[in-house]
Amino acid sequence: MNGTARSIGLWTATALVVGNMIGSGLFLLPSSLAPFGAASALGWSISAVGALLLAAVFARLGQLRPAASGGPYAFAQAAFGDGVGFIVAWCYWISIWSAVPAIAIALTGYAGSLLPAATATPARSAACSIVILWICTFFNIAGLRTAGGVQLLTTLLKVAALVVFALAGLLWFDTPAAAAPAPFNPSGQSLAQVAFATSALTLWAFLGLESATVPAGAVRDAERTVPRATLLGTAVAIIVTIAACSAVLRLVPAQTLANSPAPFAEAVRLLLGDGAGKLVAVVAAVTCLGALNGWVLMLGQLPLAVARDGLFPAVFGQVDAHGTPRLGLLIGATLSSLLVLANYHASLVSLFTWAVLLSTAASLLPFLICALALLKLERGRPALGVVGVLAALYAAYALAGTGAQALRWGAALLLAGLPFYLWQRRSRS
Repeated sequence: MNGTARSIGLWTATALVVGNMIGSGLFLLPSSLAPFGAASALGWSISAVGALLLAAVFARLGQLRPAASGGPYAFAQAAFGDGVGFIVAWCYWISIWSAVPAIAIALTGYAGSLLPAATATPARSAACSIVILWICTFFNIAGLRTAGGVQLLTTLLKVAALVVFALAGLLWFDTPAAAAPAPFNPSGQSLAQVAFATSALTLWAFLGLESATVPAGAVRDAERTVPRATLLGTAVAIIVTIAACSAVLRLVPAQTLANSPAPFAEAVRLLLGDGAGKLVAVVAAVTCLGALNGWVLMLGQLPLAVARDGLFPAVFGQVDAHGTPRLGLLIGATLSSLLVLANYHASLVSLFTWAVLLSTAASLLPFLICALALLKLERGRPALGVVGVLAALYAAYALAGTGAQALRWGAALLLAGLPFYLWQRRSRS
């Protein structure tokens, strides 16, 4: 990232990974998984292994291209050229501005448990989500250093709170739901079908493992910092996420959980009463804010890197005096707002699930191509080749699991990007 100060160190980069991974996927996902009961553990297991494989891919690619901002885009371009690089950049950009509404929606759900009037109707919920995502946009317009400080603080808060909650929910407390657990697989589907469906949903909780590679040009000692932050952040997020979601599943009755816009607050309310439930809603809202802040940061940094290579319109490559891609952030936030408005009539849980599957589908194609990029760039190292093959197989499996609707939306948005690519090629020539 030419001209940008290297203001991100190891702990901020790790906080970016952990903060982006532990976000709305953790705080609202138990409601989306409730129809599958404890059988959703199959999806968690598959996604955890897949996330570690993908983290290993990005850690190695980060060593091979330490100064290349743009994350998946930079790696795909290095291995396969501008055409594939553009496809990856476009898909990954879509996945980011699709993720931002999902996180804002989760934050709105917890805000609504404190101020019910804010989410009394779908229109109010949508308006609240849009206001929240624009607040984070203005945090990032203030500059990378401000955004990084917000990210580090909120990540420390969320990890500490979730570790305490997971230990309490799994080891120390009993509730009627824990005493009389639901059937292992209440969905009625086969275990293979459950694993297929839940692996796509649970992967959402682990998206963001590549976050440290996106602003690599702004990372100090990127060759060492980016791989360490990627592996350390992924491991922390996997452990905390699975433990905390398992605690919610153990504590809250399945019927209540399936319709709850604030499952963690509901779990703590059952443990410690209404006052504690409201306190957790505040903590969840603040920590979702941290995840949203991290994703909005990437919303500006990815197109900045691509535009500087001439594959995105030049407007995305413009920065202000602080090195902030102001216009890129504003464009991305506008698209995220339109996505919320397009589905504002749905319930919070339904809207969240739809946005999750769209974002996951859009991100899995870049993940698949990056795994193949590692195979090409590391032909002489068989061990890394095995990691690349397994990561590619996992990405293809999870992509199929996102479902027909998300795949159709993803394909349509991908095709919409082709005219931009052809226009940019013509402009460059």
